[in-house]
Amino acid sequence: MQSSLTPFRVAVIGGGPAGLMAAQTLAQGGVRVDVYDAMPSVGRKFLLAGRSGMNITHAEPYADFVTRYGKSAQPLQAMLDAFDPQAVRGWVHGLGLETFVGTSGRVFPTDMKAAPLLRAWVHQLRESGVQFHMRHRWQGWRDDALVFSAPDDNGHPAEQLVSADAVILALGGASWARLGSDGAWMPVLAARGVEVAPLAPANCGFDVAWSEHFSSRHAGEPLMTVAVIARDAQGQEMRKQGQFVVTQGGIEGSLIYALSAALCDQIAAEGTTTIWLDLLPDLSPQRVADEIARPRGSRSMSSHLQSRLGIKGVKAGLLRECLSKDEYADESLLAQAIKRLPVRLLRPRPIDEAISSAGGVCWSALEGTMLKAVPGAFVAGEMIDWEAPTGGYLLTACFAGGVAAARDALAWLTPR
Repeated sequence: MQSSLTPFRVAVIGGGPAGLMAAQTLAQGGVRVDVYDAMPSVGRKFLLAGRSGMNITHAEPYADFVTRYGKSAQPLQAMLDAFDPQAVRGWVHGLGLETFVGTSGRVFPTDMKAAPLLRAWVHQLRESGVQFHMRHRWQGWRDDALVFSAPDDNGHPAEQLVSADAVILALGGASWARLGSDGAWMPVLAARGVEVAPLAPANCGFDVAWSEHFSSRHAGEPLMTVAVIARDAQGQEMRKQGQFVVTQGGIEGSLIYALSAALCDQIAAEGTTTIWLDLLPDLSPQRVADEIARPRGSRSMSSHLQSRLGIKGVKAGLLRECLSKDEYADESLLAQAIKRLPVRLLRPRPIDEAISSAGGVCWSALEGTMLKAVPGAFVAGEMIDWEAPTGGYLLTACFAGGVAAARDALAWLTPR
């Protein structure tokens, strides 16, 4: 393949995980590869994601792993089959880094950091002949040429036209725009007849109408060992346990992100949605009721709850915030609320604050990963309309999507 494809040049636009993986696969396939990115360096969101621990994939059974992509599991399956979590770990090992599985099943590089992985990856790409072009912002097409805005020799923005035999678009979604993913490609593709769905926040926090009294005292406090009951798109209840954080105007954190797809669907359908908090998920309702019913003498109810059930701080504040005085004073209603405290969510937080985004290029606009409306143009990563929870699922699908787009591009070029 290499000798027959060497004359071909493929442009990869976007230097995130999907784009870099596409570049690696293309280089291995024997074509000339040029990576273009609007930022001064590649992988900026990748580095941010790894700041608190570089979670690259997940070690749960593969059949369960695939289901985490919800309604996109079926169209993503072929990509994931070709570059599954084991392949991700093998790729990291090939860069000279080891991995380990955490207690939650998440997979990390041994040093937990993104920067060494990215450095090794970029070095390997350069060694394989991949050329990088930074500060090149893609503007679209002019006839068959790719149009970029890039600094001239004097550092002033100038238009550059680039010819390529194929192009892989890996421009990301619209979260964390300051790191390069701003969704500016949406109208460009729509103008070419590509069907796109509006970009929306995913793995995001939500607004709650906290009182000033509550938010001023508890914003930033984590809720440890708590369960959330929420409804899915069909109205069925689901329950997850973990932790999240109260913010000045709402809630965010890993437990909330895990439920955010369903919560966004509920808000889109109904305007708002309600979740219920189990503040003591390790205790039965009867145990909670029994402890509250014990004599408390002259102690206040808040002191009684702290003494008998360990409820204090933000958990105590939530009970005061979400219950009326009469409900709080009623031992039976209070016990029920501790196990099922309603919190109304008003709206998702803005997309630029989200970890990732939903929407983008519709699956129906694709033949494999190639745009039906633009032959020779392939898409990868978050540009496509899928979403996934945190925990390594996002990165794995981006890696797999980059591999798939590159292989589709190579197959498309071969008969030419």
